Amino acid sequence: MIRRLLARFRPAPVAVSLPEPTPAPRDTVSPRDVGLRDAVLDGWFLGDSGELLKGFAITAYDTLLDVGCGEGVATLFAVRQGASVIFTDSELDKVRDLARQVEAQSRQSNLGLVSNSLPLPLADGCASKVVCMEVLEHIDQPEPFMAELVRMGRPGAQYLLSVPAPIGEHLQKGIAPASYYQSPNHVQIYTAERFAALVEDAGLVIEHRQANGFFWVMGMIFFWAGERAAGRDPAGAVRDRIQEPFMPLMESWARTWQDLLDQPEGLAIKQTLDRFMPKSQVIIARKPLDAGQTS
Repeated sequence: MIRRLLARFRPAPVAVSLPEPTPAPRDTVSPRDVGLRDAVLDGWFLGDSGELLKGFAITAYDTLLDVGCGEGVATLFAVRQGASVIFTDSELDKVRDLARQVEAQSRQSNLGLVSNSLPLPLADGCASKVVCMEVLEHIDQPEPFMAELVRMGRPGAQYLLSVPAPIGEHLQKGIAPASYYQSPNHVQIYTAERFAALVEDAGLVIEHRQANGFFWVMGMIFFWAGERAAGRDPAGAVRDRIQEPFMPLMESWARTWQDLLDQPEGLAIKQTLDRFMPKSQVIIARKPLDAGQTS
């Protein structure tokens, strides 16, 4: 009897809804940092040996000419090796910003120029190392441009040249805005054969070739998708726009690629994908010692 009375006054159980646990925030993954890791695996930025790319060593005895320097990754690498640098770009802000960094890090005689590089106001044979990366695709008349690069290299000078690989360029055409394939952006697409012929016809001897960068082919596709979703039509150098805060698609891709590289077979898979669809093709070449100076 007493138990029945107590049960009558005992409150009925109430279902309690507990909040879902908040997932721990994940660290931001920078596409630029993952891209740098990817590049080092391809032989870039070997500080211990002073090689900007495997086979292209820079020493304190060199003068490096960086044509189309952009953010200055090649120039600053050369500065860290103690080299003297000459760097040029068509954009004043880039040259000015890079000049500040060079001045802060170098005790050598250095020079920054704002120029479209046709022609550059520099003496014949002014450089022992010449770098021109991801520039030739912007040039309406690449043959006289190459002749100008050759003119400024000393006999025996080494050249590091790169252009986008054609497969990635054609793939992006269906996604990138039309302006990306109009002057002053990409107006040339180089097959491997055309790129080699341009270098050799200018009088240089090819020493090494490679093609890499699947990570950036896909990265740029996700970049264009994000820009489209935001209703933007990028102007200027596209790679320079990939800055924090990174768009979610690009950060997700960078995290995926980072996770792949962490796998035991990650490097082998990366190399297979690079062969299948590279972003850039690279040539290291040399000016013959007996080459006469061109004017």
